[in-house]
Amino acid sequence: MLTKRIIPCLDVRGGRVVKGTNFEGIRDVSDPVELAAFYNASGADELVFYDITASYEGRGIFVDILRRAASQIFIPLTVGGGINTVGDFDRVLKCGADKVSVNSGAIKNPGLIREAAKKYGDQCVVLSMDVKRVGGEYHIFAKGGREDTGISALDWAKNGQDSGAGELVVNSIDTDGVKNGFDLEMLRDISARVSVPVIASGGAGKIEDFIRLFELDGVDAGLAASVFHYKEVSIRELKLRLKENNISVRL
Repeated sequence: MLTKRIIPCLDVRGGRVVKGTNFEGIRDVSDPVELAAFYNASGADELVFYDITASYEGRGIFVDILRRAASQIFIPLTVGGGINTVGDFDRVLKCGADKVSVNSGAIKNPGLIREAAKKYGDQCVVLSMDVKRVGGEYHIFAKGGREDTGISALDWAKNGQDSGAGELVVNSIDTDGVKNGFDLEMLRDISARVSVPVIASGGAGKIEDFIRLFELDGVDAGLAASVFHYKEVSIRELKLRLKENNISVRL
């Protein structure tokens, strides 16, 4: 049985970790370097950093914060936001990231995933997908959930895998920050299209949400922000409960 991963997500804007609901109503949470160190000590399996306004503002990622945070942790670090070229991959990796997440950059340049995977390996390339239901279909959104691309999320997931993405982060805009559970229907439909690891994001509110998530075939990790940031769920307690429910985790 494959070990399931628990991954806190740090959305960074203006040098601070922030969080909202359905990608709106953004609130300040904490210092990213301090929070990264806290999660490293709390038993997180990996950590994700997103510079959530880099693509929208058309700028590069926050390299200074990234370097300081990477120096504080000893778990795999995935970084995204404003990744538009292979040069951006190189810069982020040199700052201490283990994997690079690309979202809007891959939409603008579909060849970016293939190019990056060829240079750095599939295991280094993560395709992040912001997905929302539109007219009964799953659409890919760009620029931090601001722009409907009209692209089918099911087709985009398969295309990402075929282009060389080693993992997919599937974030439901519909459930983001709502804390009523992961979007299990969407995750089931997308994971059925691919064989690479799928990281579920958006909607975690309690331990039971993770239990139900990992009962799905094809979901390898649960990513969350609010429930961990506000200490509504302890990673240690979460993993113990998952183990009690016969879900394999690293303790």
